[in-house]
Amino acid sequence: MSLRSQLLKGILDGCVLAVIAKAPVYGYELSKKLQDLGLGDVSEGTIYPVLLRLQKQTLIMGEIKPSESGPNRKYYSLTQEGIVALEMISTEWQLLSVPINALLMKGECTHER
Repeated sequence: MSLRSQLLKGILDGCVLAVIAKAPVYGYELSKKLQDLGLGDVSEGTIYPVLLRLQKQTLIMGEIKPSESGPNRKYYSLTQEGIVALEMISTEWQLLSVPINALLMKGECTHER
């Protein structure tokens, strides 16, 4: 597993919740939206286990709706618990990303050898 994949795995739930928070989506659409945002590593095969886990945690709910083109689709939306979880993830991300960016982007991280 690449370093990028490992880092993404840690924050993928938050990314999925953030996309779903904007509007209900079905799995393939969610995968495409994440890819369009620059997360090309996120395939449908990665998304569906995440959706299942988030649904079991009651952070999202799925609802079957008719599709304009083809079979019915399962659209996912956030539950109240999912909204709270997304707020917590966003806060924690800010608390982590600011100091990490300061260290890594400004070259303030020193290496002892």
